[in-house]
Amino acid sequence: MSRVVGRGPGAPAPRSADVARVAGVSRKTVSRVLNNEPYVSDDVRRRVLEAAGELGYRLNHAARALASGRNRSIGVVALGTAGYGTASLLVGIEKAVRDAGYALRVVNTVDGDPKGIAGAVTSLMEQGVDGVIVSEPIVEGEVSVQVDVPVLFVGAPPAFTAGRTLTVSVGAYALARAATEHLLELGHVTVHHLAGPQGWYATKDRVEGWRAALAARGASEPPVVEGDWSPASGYAAGRELASDPYVTAVFAAGDEMAIGLIHALREAGRRVPEDVSVVGFDGTPVFAYVTPPLTTVRQPFDAAAREGIRLLVHVIEEPETELPAASEPPVELVVRGSTAPFLKTEQE
Repeated sequence: MSRVVGRGPGAPAPRSADVARVAGVSRKTVSRVLNNEPYVSDDVRRRVLEAAGELGYRLNHAARALASGRNRSIGVVALGTAGYGTASLLVGIEKAVRDAGYALRVVNTVDGDPKGIAGAVTSLMEQGVDGVIVSEPIVEGEVSVQVDVPVLFVGAPPAFTAGRTLTVSVGAYALARAATEHLLELGHVTVHHLAGPQGWYATKDRVEGWRAALAARGASEPPVVEGDWSPASGYAAGRELASDPYVTAVFAAGDEMAIGLIHALREAGRRVPEDVSVVGFDGTPVFAYVTPPLTTVRQPFDAAAREGIRLLVHVIEEPETELPAASEPPVELVVRGSTAPFLKTEQE
């Protein structure tokens, strides 16, 4: 005989005791599962979540806030742009925050200047958030704001005053090094670099990873060409690099710049990948379907978001306990048709 769960019109709202009864566990176990606490077996967690879903049980966040002194909300300061990397990271943060049982409050900045970041953080603090995430990629200048809740920086933290700060990385240095090493392993004598704009920690990390790979192989370091993340800046860089017959490999710090670069190279009669191999950065899905498909390194946005939120929630909920060890973000090189082995010509 099948059991009937849920509730009809006018029926009282289900309680945690009802979830415990259906799942066959204690009310304490229900609380631990719904608060995303550790030391609960996968089977028990599954049963509790299934029972809660069947009954239509929802956590009473207002009551939890009164009992704990927390609002169960986390604020994030993000650069107000529709770029793939920034947007993907924000989506990953939203999902990780929601999975942890918190609400997310977002404040976007426009120019990335310290005053804008300070104003965004102040706005979040006025909303009573329990923690702050700063995923702002521009780090020039000191941020003049004092925060009395934990702050998580995604990337390199700016000068910032907070009671407790944490940092999680998307592994840009390691990814840039892997991209450059891939080109060197294909036999290219050196690798040119199309960098992002100055003042971004993402630019700095990628330049350092590129330099480290060249130094490890004893390869010469060509001058860095600066872009601004846009395809247009990649196109301009491509027109500049196409005139140099000794340019055979380029690592671009962003996929969109790489596409602009390839377009300019091909217009100038330089074939990709036969004459010049190109690697991008980010893992933008649509660039698997251009001609040639773009070789790239994929940023682990979801993994970085989950790891960062795990650490931040731990500090919020258990501030006196030792911080768990952080895991390193994965390095994923996606090899496609824009790179090929270097073929030495008579001129070279």
